[in-house]
Amino acid sequence: MDYKVFTGARVFDGDRFHEDSALVIGNGRIHAITGINDVPDNAETIQLKGGVLSPGFIDAQVNGGGGRMLNDEPSPASMYMIAEGHRPYGTTSVLPTLITDVAAATTAAIEAAIEAVKANRGVAGLHLEGPHLAPARKGAHLAELMRPVEDSDVKTFIRAREAIGTLLVTMAAEQVTERQVQALAEGGVIVSIGHSDCTAEAADARFDAGARGVTHLFNAMSQMGHRAPGLVGAAIDHPTPWCGIIADGHHVEPTALRVALRAKRGEGRLFFVTDAMSLVGTDLPSFTLNGRTVYRTKGGYCSKLTLDDGTLAGSDVDMASTIRYGVNILELPLAEALRMATSYPARFLRLADRGHLAPGMRADLVHINDGIEVTETWISGQASA
Repeated sequence: MDYKVFTGARVFDGDRFHEDSALVIGNGRIHAITGINDVPDNAETIQLKGGVLSPGFIDAQVNGGGGRMLNDEPSPASMYMIAEGHRPYGTTSVLPTLITDVAAATTAAIEAAIEAVKANRGVAGLHLEGPHLAPARKGAHLAELMRPVEDSDVKTFIRAREAIGTLLVTMAAEQVTERQVQALAEGGVIVSIGHSDCTAEAADARFDAGARGVTHLFNAMSQMGHRAPGLVGAAIDHPTPWCGIIADGHHVEPTALRVALRAKRGEGRLFFVTDAMSLVGTDLPSFTLNGRTVYRTKGGYCSKLTLDDGTLAGSDVDMASTIRYGVNILELPLAEALRMATSYPARFLRLADRGHLAPGMRADLVHINDGIEVTETWISGQASA
């Protein structure tokens, strides 16, 4: 076996740091974390200049990047373009995300994902955010395209999951029954409740039926009141759901995020998503979403993306910036911020071969300097071009 040895940086294995250690990979997989004097003979050595070597970042909600929205052209080429647009920021696995669209777009996205996941170019699955959302919490989605889940949709999603491997679907509790959630979960589909104005009781019922997550906690959902906890309260209190959060300084005030991070109970954790749009990785001032112009306004922690009426339309943040936000603004330890971009989303998505640096896992890696800026990434041990 041809080995590569990474030295010179602290190694974060997805859970904890290893000091004075080396990472050994071979044939695109993790071989071992060893002492610096215990590496294989005649291995290729990659000397890093301080910083941290971590599992590559995993983003479960990426609408676009590199100048392309998945909705523009739901094709393998678009998925590769989006993944490559985010790779300079440390993301080695993305779920390209199709927001609410016509049925033909959903079919095309499923077919594209079936091909794209086989290419080992950073596409780990597919996220369908709609059309089964609640018009009352539409956000930047088109309400006229939203509809309830039908049993035929359940069968379509289960077949798609079997072909793709990882399929995440965001649905409003109002648009999907407990029976349908159970069928989807038993079929391996990851159900996330979002864009919903539901009660806490309705949310709890769907979590109990098998819904595994909540999409961008706090955004586009019923808020927490002291007598009506809503979806936010249910998501934080119920022990099973994992909750994606957008940490960009625009979507959620940091005090709310810090409270949620402290309060979340059970196995499910909060993890970072970018909800990024096509402008990430470009200098473009605007883009088009379902025939409407979305404008980029500079200022704050990162630029803000809005429609004409001021509605937030996704984010302009990348995953490395999100981790910096976690450390600098949310006051998270670096290890926890890294978990929220690596091992936590891997566990949520059941990506058993990534998110940790353990023997046999994929050698998807990112090196960050002391300023949490990305210097290099590797997918299956191959450095970015």
